[in-house]
Amino acid sequence: MAGLFYLPRLFVYHTRASLNSEADDLFKIMEHRLLAVIMRPAALVTIISGGFLVWMNSFAVGSPWLLAKLLGVVLLLCYHGLLERYQKLFAIGWRGRSERYFRAINEVPTILLVWIVVWVIVKPFT
Repeated sequence: MAGLFYLPRLFVYHTRASLNSEADDLFKIMEHRLLAVIMRPAALVTIISGGFLVWMNSFAVGSPWLLAKLLGVVLLLCYHGLLERYQKLFAIGWRGRSERYFRAINEVPTILLVWIVVWVIVKPFT
């Protein structure tokens, strides 16, 4: 989750950096390392352990609360993929979105986190 919060913040600062500047190169390295060393492995561990928990506890996959929670998880994974795409674009010098855009999408993981936690805690349809 920390990476999902931090990477868009790096993009905000990266949009301010001049192309081929020292700051531009530094942001490229930071973004790449954040994804490669922290975010991708954490996403993989999360997917594997979550799937294992569902399998071990024999949760009813058709349960509405579980499906609602999993929808939030899938949306987080889609958001992660979107951030991966932006990182690759920044790496080749792209500046197609504004600082304001990245500030706005920085709120997406917060909304999805609240969504997921509410469904986990409340379990309204059990």
